[in-house]
Amino acid sequence: MRNHIPIAVTVAGSDSGGGAGIQADLKSFSANKTYGASVITALTAQNTMGVSAIHDVPADFITAQMDAVFSDLGVAAVKIGMLSQIETIEVVAQGLDKYEQNTVVLDPVMVAESGDPLLAGEAVSALVSNLFSRASLITPNLHEAAKILNTGIASSREQMRDQAHALLAMGAKAVLLKGGHSDDDEAADILVSAEGDKWFSAPRIDTQNTHGTGCSLSSAIAANLAHGATMEEAVSKAKIWLTGAIKSADQLTIGKGHGPVHHFHNLWGE
Repeated sequence: MRNHIPIAVTVAGSDSGGGAGIQADLKSFSANKTYGASVITALTAQNTMGVSAIHDVPADFITAQMDAVFSDLGVAAVKIGMLSQIETIEVVAQGLDKYEQNTVVLDPVMVAESGDPLLAGEAVSALVSNLFSRASLITPNLHEAAKILNTGIASSREQMRDQAHALLAMGAKAVLLKGGHSDDDEAADILVSAEGDKWFSAPRIDTQNTHGTGCSLSSAIAANLAHGATMEEAVSKAKIWLTGAIKSADQLTIGKGHGPVHHFHNLWGE
């Protein structure tokens, strides 16, 4: 009897440098024993130094990709990343409804690791109104949470908890607020839902190779959910895996700037 391998789909932008976006998502799915398919929402000319150009995929072609993938594949989980335009957000929401996708991890990507904007300012409210209620989990970092809430960046665990609950009140079913951009000695994330609050912490690792960490974490969570894990289990497993990927990132020499994490650290060995 063959083992059943679950399928996850990433709906996101492409990173030509391979460290974030669609490329990181597919690597994360594979590293977490999940078959990955994709719906590309934008093309970026990007490397470890920054983003030099963005080409948005037309909304009707995004719909065509969703129809092709979801009409054929038995999708167990969806990860959503870069959605740069309002029309893109709207057609993705329509596709989720059409194909009754209920296990959705939304990473509200707004800015690249290099600081380049990836989401039009006017699209933030559309992201909230169209996708928060459709997502099983949203995974903002500190900067994204502050942008959505139109407030300052959380500088303490208490403020992180308050902001996560404020995001929950905006319609999300669960929120994982990521503290990787804080100044703490630990990289602490908080998961809040109707079931309560849960902190996940890991030692902060001294490396500049952190490109794609947000994409990779949300994709790993989606992969674990596709395998039937609970939300808390999915986040815990993904956090442990990503910590290993960051810890092993310096084994790779990719580009001149912020390189990617080592997605296959647990498979390639030394």
